[in-house]
Amino acid sequence: MYDMKALYEATSVENAVELLLEHPQAKIIAGGSDVLIQMREGRLAGIELVSIYKLDELRGVSMDEDGTLRILPLTSFSHITKHPLINEHIKVLGEAVDKVGGPQIRNIGTIGGNTCNGVTSADSASTLHAWDAIMEITGQNGVRQLPIKDFYVGPGRVALAHDELLTAILIRKESYQGYRGHYIKYAMRNAMDIATTGCSVNCKLSADKKTFEDVRIAYGVAGPVPMRTPSAEAAVKGKAVSMENIEAFAKAALLDVNPRTSWRASREFRLQLVEELAKRALIECVNLSGGVL
Repeated sequence: MYDMKALYEATSVENAVELLLEHPQAKIIAGGSDVLIQMREGRLAGIELVSIYKLDELRGVSMDEDGTLRILPLTSFSHITKHPLINEHIKVLGEAVDKVGGPQIRNIGTIGGNTCNGVTSADSASTLHAWDAIMEITGQNGVRQLPIKDFYVGPGRVALAHDELLTAILIRKESYQGYRGHYIKYAMRNAMDIATTGCSVNCKLSADKKTFEDVRIAYGVAGPVPMRTPSAEAAVKGKAVSMENIEAFAKAALLDVNPRTSWRASREFRLQLVEELAKRALIECVNLSGGVL
């Protein structure tokens, strides 16, 4: 059922990097909810695996001294949804990953695996884009940080060299303080399904709740990689909180996306979703922020 050449268990991040260097054809495995399916289908026959699942140093959520939220890659979806720091500061991320698969998948699947597989439909990806996430990457040359918009380089591909692994996802204080967010996943079923389109919106209102100080919006399955739509963001930044401006925001999102037709949905239907989900998500963000429409 599982045709593999070898399985190596890393004892530390440094050891994982060493194993990847020693075995240039090896693939990282964490929770295994993606890799094991590919193996069972025969797509990774004879693969070498480097397991990082036992590395507790890569598991958990914490806050740095400067207020940066640090989400470690082996943190399961279930733990993210329940974590008090997530619920206090970026609750929408917990809500987004709670839409992944079923309970068993959410208990074993990790946020690192969800992002590193590079697929545009990943439920965490659009929300992390909307929070301006920074990806911390460790390899033989040390640690580097990369904005998430540069982490996704093509369909199913991310900017990890073979000897590198994701060691943290960072959300800076200025990216979440004063913002409220909402994620909408449109799928053919309410559970156990891949997103036809996903939309995540964050907004920050003025003190009197009458002006959009800032709005960030990101999509999954609106292009080959998860993506922000800067035209939509510019359409409402500094503008009054009104349905007229929300409608303009939703229409402007169409300027930046490029969805494709697939067996799940046509390009035309996805474009309709892009506009409608943007509108609905921003309305909910206004409500969550105490604004009135």
